[in-house]
Amino acid sequence: MSFSFFKASRPKTPQEVAKSIKESLMALDTKTVVEVKALEKALEEVEKNFVTMRTMLSGDGESEPNLDQVSQLVEEMCKDDVLTLLIHKLPILGWEARKDLVHCWSILLKHKVDSVSCCVEYIEQHIDLLDFLVVCYDNKDIALSCGIMLRECIKFPSLGRYILESASFVLFFKFVELPNFDVASDAFSTFKDLLTKHENVVSEFLTAHYDEFFDLYERLLTSPNYVTRRQSLKLLSEFLLESPNSQIMKRYILEVRYLKVMMTLLRDSSKNIQLSAFHIFKVFVANPNKPVEVKLILAKNQEKLLELLHNLSPGKGSEDDQFEEEKEFIIKEIKRLSC
Repeated sequence: MSFSFFKASRPKTPQEVAKSIKESLMALDTKTVVEVKALEKALEEVEKNFVTMRTMLSGDGESEPNLDQVSQLVEEMCKDDVLTLLIHKLPILGWEARKDLVHCWSILLKHKVDSVSCCVEYIEQHIDLLDFLVVCYDNKDIALSCGIMLRECIKFPSLGRYILESASFVLFFKFVELPNFDVASDAFSTFKDLLTKHENVVSEFLTAHYDEFFDLYERLLTSPNYVTRRQSLKLLSEFLLESPNSQIMKRYILEVRYLKVMMTLLRDSSKNIQLSAFHIFKVFVANPNKPVEVKLILAKNQEKLLELLHNLSPGKGSEDDQFEEEKEFIIKEIKRLSC
């Protein structure tokens, strides 16, 4: 006869998991945080609950997650405001807990209950959570985790639109030039997603905020930082030349100030920047409706521009022929202009 003195613990229900997560996060209050031992114990409890959440959402490696349980957990997380706590307590969490949270975040956002993205709806109703995540780029310890979470949010048009139109969006123009390279690069990845993921949303935003946006963007294009100049120039080509942004592009290439920026970048010491600048510069020149001011600038700088273009080469590659054809066309157009 065998006796069992220890009963196998019953797996927690989704409701219990959500409750445990909420209680452990709420335990990270001001009093606990200032007491080292109390904080360590509280963080251990959070990590344990996050592991349980991760297993319930994505399985344990041997078995797939129970979708009914996933749905129940998602609903409970929203109903009990656990999502708000997850974000607000991010600065206190340890590395392992943040790693598990980032893993779970994508699943929480994507999962639908009866065709409804509960977590996305929750964030739409608590939209300041997105502002909180954006501002977290100022905290290098959690910036990369927040960046991943933001990019997951941006996959949804309504959330991407909010960030674009929020006051916190302008912070990205600072974050992409932060001295910490990893944080600056991550911020640029998020910035890029905001400007490329949802073409129609971006087009509406640029139309409504054209002057303010391109004033700020000019600073990136003229930054003393090589990486900033190169990345922002490449990104400009990506979103400016998209078909939904055709009216924005037509407006952009009428402005002498932006032509001058491209002409300056054509003289950059970096060949990569020169080539990227050429692909925008050529649109100014090829425009059949160039304003007088643009024609005058091109004519006035004709000799220098022709010298730059003659020396410009993409190097070895399959696009050589197309590039040379475009370059010859642009050279002819510039030669046609006279003061």
